[in-house]
Amino acid sequence: MTVKPVTPEPTDVTSTYYAAWKAKDFDTLRSVLAETVDFIGPYGSATSADEFRAKIEVASEINTDIVVKKVFSDGPDVLTWFEMHTSVAGPVQVATWSHVVDGKIARQRVAFDPRPITG
Repeated sequence: MTVKPVTPEPTDVTSTYYAAWKAKDFDTLRSVLAETVDFIGPYGSATSADEFRAKIEVASEINTDIVVKKVFSDGPDVLTWFEMHTSVAGPVQVATWSHVVDGKIARQRVAFDPRPITG
């Protein structure tokens, strides 16, 4: 009998992602990204896990907290509503749609109004 490894639920993957981002644990954050992750957000895009990680690290220079408010899931798709706290503006409301494949975030779309941050 062959035992198949257990793949984490998509909500577990995104929970790890947000916890790692909040803790600024970029190695753990990188570990839940697919090598060819497809990311698009208000500040740009990324097509690899390393490029994505670099963008999160830069964004984290002003992040002071990540407060997840609500998580919705539909199979491999997870929608997370959270507040992004920064050192330059009040909390920003953010919606992120993550598509998880084989325990990794393969695609992510982010929507928020960047004006409070960019002035």
